[in-house]
Amino acid sequence: MTRHVLLVAAVFAVLGGSAQTSSAPTPALPVAPTTAAESLDKMDTRRPVPLLPMMANHQKQNMRDHLLAVQEIAAALVTDDFPAIAKAAGRIGYSEQMGQMCTHMGAGAPGFTEQALAFHRTADGITAAAKARDRARVLTEFSATLQTCTACHALWKQQVVDESTWSRLTATPAPKSHELPH
Repeated sequence: MTRHVLLVAAVFAVLGGSAQTSSAPTPALPVAPTTAAESLDKMDTRRPVPLLPMMANHQKQNMRDHLLAVQEIAAALVTDDFPAIAKAAGRIGYSEQMGQMCTHMGAGAPGFTEQALAFHRTADGITAAAKARDRARVLTEFSATLQTCTACHALWKQQVVDESTWSRLTATPAPKSHELPH
C-alpha cells in the first residue's frame, strides 16, 4: 500500500500536480491560433471576391440555379429537346439584370465582373445553337460555357466582409437586402 501511495505521489510530482484535490478549473487545451475555417481559407489560393453576407448568400443561390440549368441542358441533350435546352441556357445567358448583378457583386474584385459576364455571354451560344437545332454546335457551346464556369471557380472565392470593409473596397455604401438585383 505504501508503495502504491508513493507511486501516485511520484506521478503527480512528475506531472506538476499534487496528490490533493484542487478546486481550480482544469486548464483548457491550447487554442489554435486560427479556426479551421481560417486555416482552410489560407490554403485556398484563389482570389477573393469581397461580399456582404446577404450578397454571398444571393450569389450562392444563383450559382445553384446555374448548376441546375446545366443539369437541365445535359438532360435535354439526351433527347434532343432543343426548346428545353434553349430555355435552360436562357437562365444562364446574358441579360441587363445579370450584367448589373455581376457588376455589383464584383465591385471589390477587379477582373471578376469581366470574367462573370464572359460566362453569361458564352452561355448565349448554347441558346443560339439550340434555336438552330444544331446538336453538334450545342455540345461545342456547352463545353465552352462549362470551361468559362470552371475557370471562374478556379480563380475566385467568396470572402464575406463587413459593411465598412465593403464600403472601403468598393467606394460605395453597403446595399440593403432589397436593393440586390434578382
